Amino acid sequence: MSTSTTVTFLGGAGTVTGSMHLVSSRGRRVLLDCGLFQGLKPLRQRNWTDRVPQAASLDAVVLSHAHLDHTGYLPRLFRTGFQGPVHCTPATGDLLRIMLPDAAHLEEEQAEHANFKGFTKHRPALPLYTAADARQALDHLVVHPYEHDFPVGDGLIARFRRAGHILGSATVELRAHGATPATLMFSGDLGRPHQPILRGPEPTPPADLLLLESTYGDRHHPSDAAACLARIVTETAHRGGALVIPAFAVGRTQLLLWWLRQLEEAGRIPTLPTYVDSPLAIDASAIYLRHPEDHDLAMETLLDQGRNPLRTRHFQLARTREESRALNDLKGPVIIISASGMATGGRVLHHLKLRLPDPRTTVLLVGFQAAGTRGRALQQGAKQVRLLGADVAVRARIETLDGLSAHADQSELVAWLEGATAKPRRICLVHGEPESARTLARAIRDRLNVPTEVAEDGSAVPVR
Repeated sequence: MSTSTTVTFLGGAGTVTGSMHLVSSRGRRVLLDCGLFQGLKPLRQRNWTDRVPQAASLDAVVLSHAHLDHTGYLPRLFRTGFQGPVHCTPATGDLLRIMLPDAAHLEEEQAEHANFKGFTKHRPALPLYTAADARQALDHLVVHPYEHDFPVGDGLIARFRRAGHILGSATVELRAHGATPATLMFSGDLGRPHQPILRGPEPTPPADLLLLESTYGDRHHPSDAAACLARIVTETAHRGGALVIPAFAVGRTQLLLWWLRQLEEAGRIPTLPTYVDSPLAIDASAIYLRHPEDHDLAMETLLDQGRNPLRTRHFQLARTREESRALNDLKGPVIIISASGMATGGRVLHHLKLRLPDPRTTVLLVGFQAAGTRGRALQQGAKQVRLLGADVAVRARIETLDGLSAHADQSELVAWLEGATAKPRRICLVHGEPESARTLARAIRDRLNVPTEVAEDGSAVPVR
């Protein structure tokens, strides 16, 4: 039996989605994250494979946060034999209890639709996993507060610290004891230091190896995000059009609502009817209000005053399908926030199909758009996109607002490293497209003089 500790990259290496890193130490095997691949078809097809060798022999899964590109493969993992504990923070556990059943429902719905329409190579089309698989995964959740050690296997101790990305997001410290002790740090998705709602990311402790995300490793977010959002809302209102915002149900929707409320109260935008058309986002917003351990001071203050920080003046929720369809009849200036954030599925597709041909419409992209997604196609100037079986002309104005991203940019990632109690011995970059990761690696080597490499899909590296 080897006494060393290694990490094998099973996803999230060379791409932004599919986060999954297998830690092996003295015969113990722990999975850091268990995410779905999204975007390009060759990546999505990997979700249908048994991505984790001998899944039944895993000791545990440790999750950094609830987004599906970090957790969405969990039901499939249980389907292939895993029966161990899944460790996460309390808020991540609460979010997963709404997100995994929702993801399973969509899988079952898409399979049923493919069978009904007959556009499937497989007869019958099957879901990637079912609601029963999702329930099984949820039965194995074990929650831990920040800053508390917990065992994940013989000789392996983990600890969560705030990552500031979404509610419940955490960095993961994993310490291997024994003849060759080693400390692995995993950033998960790292948030930004001064974003509203959440406390900022906490400094990283010393580590032999740091797995660091690199989503925006080659970019710097604009500092005037609020001003840009105010301009876009105001210009769209003056054109008499709809502002359609594809937004992740967890994290981005809540941040948008915070800023829209702030801008309204400051008189910087007109007060417009604002609709959240996503049952998942509605439920997630309620969970956001219930976890003060993650709230920053401004969020705490508003809640103490009895105010809802995630609600605009003319605010309406569309939970049912009938309420969602009714939005098609809306005229004049209106804001519609709907999932999914990369326009890969969900109710936002119906809004895009209806409103993309209208030049008065603005589609605002407020998150990272992975290669192969409709969001990326719109961002790159596509004149036509395929939506719900039809080719739809794009006459709407397409805007991108990176300043609302919940991912740290290059300067913020480097500043987080500079604020560490001690530099890591080595850094390996994950969760980024190749050019973004390479650019960040150069910046870290130049600024911090820390050996930094880019993770390669399927490769294994020693922790120490």
